[in-house]
Amino acid sequence: MNHFYNILKYAKPYKRFAIGHIISNVFFALFGTLSFVALKPMLDVIFKKEKIAPSIKPVFSSNIEFSKLGDFAEDYLAYQMNQFTGGDNSKALILVVGLIIVMFLLKNISGYLANYFLVFLRNGVIRDLRNKVYKQTVELPLSYFSEKRKGDILSRVTSDVLDLQYSFLSVLELIVREPLTIIFTITAMLIISVKLTLFVFVFIPIMGFIISKIGKSLKRKSDRVQKEQGTFLSTLEETLTGLRIIKGFNAEENFNGKFQESTMRFYHFSNKLLNRQNLASPTSEFLGICMIAVILWYGGNLVLTADPNLALDSSSFIIYMGLAYNILTPAKAISRGLYNIKKGGAAAERIQEIIDTPNPLKDIDNAIVKNSFDSEIEFKNISFKYQDEYVLKDFSLKIPKGKTVALVGQSGSGKSTIANLITRFYDVNKGNILIDGIDIRDLTTSSLRSQLGIVTQDAILFNDSIKNNLKLGKENATDEDVIDALKIANAWEFVKDLPKGIETNIGDSGNKLSGGQKQRLSIARAVLKSPPIMVLDEATSALDTESERLVQVALENMMKNRTSIVIAHRLSTIQNADEIVVLNKGEIVEQGKHNELIDKKGVYQKLVDMQSFE
Repeated sequence: MNHFYNILKYAKPYKRFAIGHIISNVFFALFGTLSFVALKPMLDVIFKKEKIAPSIKPVFSSNIEFSKLGDFAEDYLAYQMNQFTGGDNSKALILVVGLIIVMFLLKNISGYLANYFLVFLRNGVIRDLRNKVYKQTVELPLSYFSEKRKGDILSRVTSDVLDLQYSFLSVLELIVREPLTIIFTITAMLIISVKLTLFVFVFIPIMGFIISKIGKSLKRKSDRVQKEQGTFLSTLEETLTGLRIIKGFNAEENFNGKFQESTMRFYHFSNKLLNRQNLASPTSEFLGICMIAVILWYGGNLVLTADPNLALDSSSFIIYMGLAYNILTPAKAISRGLYNIKKGGAAAERIQEIIDTPNPLKDIDNAIVKNSFDSEIEFKNISFKYQDEYVLKDFSLKIPKGKTVALVGQSGSGKSTIANLITRFYDVNKGNILIDGIDIRDLTTSSLRSQLGIVTQDAILFNDSIKNNLKLGKENATDEDVIDALKIANAWEFVKDLPKGIETNIGDSGNKLSGGQKQRLSIARAVLKSPPIMVLDEATSALDTESERLVQVALENMMKNRTSIVIAHRLSTIQNADEIVVLNKGEIVEQGKHNELIDKKGVYQKLVDMQSFE
């Protein structure tokens, strides 16, 4: 139930719609009950029940007993009808039929208005909730997603939020309408016959107990369905991402089998959940009919009895039966709503888990906004581990402004970790990373990253135009700025020949372009941002020789007059670096310029010997 209240918090901005919804539902419940009550005078006319209309208009008094309210209402209506019709039953029938039509019209108008306001309330909450989950997803550190399936995250943002729309938020409709319908109906039933109504109340707790027993395991079953949905969405996402490899290794059947296993489990879990839900409606309806049968038996005896103190007239009994059946619809809706709360609880819990996940990289209070880079970057005795084993151990390095420092070493030596730490995708476990003497944890993440340009091994581009991909880091850039950046990155030569130039859409992940072209666009994006510090994480290692030459020229153009941290696998790309740092198992083993390290004939020399220079 806590999750239900957490979700309802998102309804606050839509108070005016909630108020309109509540008021409309109050009138819906009121006119719904009155439309039944209005049938009584019609039945009295049809059954030719003689009712002597009072000659003086009845006046309501606060001293009237509750059990006498029905008599007062009947006398008042008889007086008004007699005044209007002059005792003509035909006219009385027309009046009552008209009254019934008006009551049903007002009831349906109120119902429409209630649903009208609910549309804005429910869709607004869903939009805000989805936006909140997405915003939190974007803000959470990379470490969170290394432990999660992408498909599971997709499932939470899409189907789980949708589940809430048809579970928790559909209950908003029931909070006012159904309880009030029951309250107004029971009030009318009590006015007609207190004894019969009290007799009916004996059976309501029994119905509630049986219904609650049926719904007890819904949350657990729903949770299994949602988790399995996350599993097969993950398989689908992996399939679409790695389709080239799947086809290349003839692994279609393998992945097809994995997907079908997951959908089969989803099939079984869904069947159990939906069949349990489907049991709710017939059960509540059967229990309701049992209640009607009891009323027929007991109320029928009251109609047939000769005792005037207990007797119930036939028209009142028929109206009472209608009112009793009128309770069934809201009672069924409430029981269905309780099931939905149970089912939606699992979805709300999964969504709330993302929203409530603390962000360890969140800016500290009064974090410093840094708008320039003035002197140096310093890695001061830093140690870091992703899980149990340290990948960097007591690493120290100073990078003066304007210098290019290259990090080399075998895979797993900790090179890319340096890039992850300087950009603060992760925080160090020990030590400090300082920019101009300020710990980067004391800076706002936004101002830190505004000082950095990143070019990764995988050129990450988006399904949009070339211009919009480049403007990611500088939204106010002009077309001329974009073209200048493309020229520096050695990319204008192919962009100018595209059908729409910089407005050309490059497809999903830039798949309409070659690897070298994508990487040059990635460099152009960093150039356009024009940050003082560049971080190049193996920017040429995935390219062929010709593409590497073009990209290397682009990199050299970009690094002019900038501080650069170059992580290199191909050593030919970093021979001109101001300093080369050789890493092995997270520690610095050699440090110096290219020629100095060659002369040492150490680790760097071995790395060079393993590669051929052109």
